[in-house]
Amino acid sequence: MSIHSKDHLTPEMRSWNMSRIKGENTKPELLVRKTLHSMGLRFRLHVKDLPGKPDIVLPKYRTVIFVHGCFWHRHNGCKKCTTPTKNHDFWIEKFSKNIERDMQNKKALDKLGWKNIVVWECEIETDCTRLLTKRLFK
Repeated sequence: MSIHSKDHLTPEMRSWNMSRIKGENTKPELLVRKTLHSMGLRFRLHVKDLPGKPDIVLPKYRTVIFVHGCFWHRHNGCKKCTTPTKNHDFWIEKFSKNIERDMQNKKALDKLGWKNIVVWECEIETDCTRLLTKRLFK
């Protein structure tokens, strides 16, 4: 599909499709949780008391993990980081707000003394155990 092509879905179908996108318990998040559990690590989920409501919290290590979707959080250089051509200005503003919110949450967590790890959706498709080991215990 070229960058200037029309959306192949009707506005109603696109709206329905977008409404089905989950913010919690996504497939990438479930894979990270399964991997952490198999590594013998125990964690809490979606802690509302911490900035950004991290996907995974490892209290023993004072570490939080955010499992970011490449599209929504703008993973630079990733093929999944596309920008819709329809309603372009809306999407640019939405993505900018997401990035700004992510940065503010990181700063707030740093200030509270929490280690902050971001795991990108595309990264866990290869070797999730090695990735998490490298990020957690460096």
